[in-house]
Amino acid sequence: MSAPNNKKILSTTDVTLYTVSAILLVDQIAMSAAVGPSAIFWWLVVLVLFFIPNTLITAELGTSYPQQGGIYAWIRDAFGTRWGARVTWLYWINIALWMPAVYIMFAGIFSALFAPDMSLWMQIAMGITLCWLTTWVNCLPLEKSKWIPNLGTPIKFVIILTLGVAGLIYSINNGFANNISLTYALNNLDEGLAFIPVIVYGCLGVELVCAQSNAIQKPEKSIPRAMFIAGLVTAGFYIFGTTGVLASVPADNIDMVDILAVTLKELFGGSSLGNGFALVIGGLTLYTLYSTMVTWTLGGNHSVAEAAEEKEMPSIFAWTDREHNAPIGAAMMTGLISSIIMVIYGFMANNAEELFWTLFSFSAIVFLMPYIGMHLAFIKLRLSDANHPRPFKVPGNNATGIVLSSLCVFVLASAILLFFWVPGEPLDISLVTQVGGGVLLTLIIGEILVRSGEKQRYPTRLTESV
Repeated sequence: MSAPNNKKILSTTDVTLYTVSAILLVDQIAMSAAVGPSAIFWWLVVLVLFFIPNTLITAELGTSYPQQGGIYAWIRDAFGTRWGARVTWLYWINIALWMPAVYIMFAGIFSALFAPDMSLWMQIAMGITLCWLTTWVNCLPLEKSKWIPNLGTPIKFVIILTLGVAGLIYSINNGFANNISLTYALNNLDEGLAFIPVIVYGCLGVELVCAQSNAIQKPEKSIPRAMFIAGLVTAGFYIFGTTGVLASVPADNIDMVDILAVTLKELFGGSSLGNGFALVIGGLTLYTLYSTMVTWTLGGNHSVAEAAEEKEMPSIFAWTDREHNAPIGAAMMTGLISSIIMVIYGFMANNAEELFWTLFSFSAIVFLMPYIGMHLAFIKLRLSDANHPRPFKVPGNNATGIVLSSLCVFVLASAILLFFWVPGEPLDISLVTQVGGGVLLTLIIGEILVRSGEKQRYPTRLTESV
């Protein structure tokens, strides 16, 4: 394979828009609203305890170790190639597992707005088509594919501002549909506890652009600037958009798959002009779901391709376009796995929301695991590579950085537990079996692939120390 294309084509603006596109998810507004009236309170708690520390730590890693591969490279440098490959597998396969959930939501919103008689299997067929359209875009040169997230980011702003402003106007005229006061939240802290992992999930992704560090102009300046701007913008928009939804739709009526369509109809329906406007905003929302998946698949596929290039994952993932370094092999595998998963879980679900939640829980647990590895790598590198230049550093001494990183590990581990079991509620054996079994199978397959990659790199040596 020829050497990768290292053209510096991503400016600070590109990196900022890319980062916002990765972490500002319109579907996250719907999932946050599903938390209920206490959603705003929990957003503020998670922002302080996790989002801010996680962004600071990621900015330090991204500027101190601006290597192609991002999170994979950091963990590899801290714990060795085997752990780097394991985490890269989890990071990549999560995207292949998450994409079906996003496109089931896409199909659900499309059905609610334009085709109310669509069956579950028609929605699954639409999702599979979108999976392969995403795969195709991943095979294009980055100069072209970057415009999908770049365009999606301002559209997300328009949609969330519309939801927020219209929701507040609705509440002025009709009263708030939910009680979102601090007093209510403090008196009902257990309400929506099962959905707190959803909020944690929505805070992740600021590191994604670091998977393409070789393409970033002046990464030591662009990366922290983009992360902090994106973080502030995203936090504000999440809270504002969630407030708009909660202002207009009672929590009892929230269905995570079609809540955005329901909200738009509630806010703007009732007249031909209003219905038309709701359809336009709904159509733009569908585009943002697609642009989000393009953003994530580009980052994840580049990471796993880098690992395969180093012969730490099977060679199929290293198949790239020779001229443009497009991750063709990884993209094809993403599309294939996403399609298979969507069909398999389609036989287990009774409706779109049940299918969405199962797929989301499955992918989210897998997704959270690499971030635990990332924070442990941060602690390890702070201690073992203390003299390494750090253009940006978490404020304070080593103890401060380690405490903040440990806090992030605790929040991530708690979020994983809450996907399986919420204190005070009975254990859902069916969910544990489906989701837990899927996670276990994912770990086993990953270990097989990691060992297979090692055999390519060390044909005479089958093992290395864990």
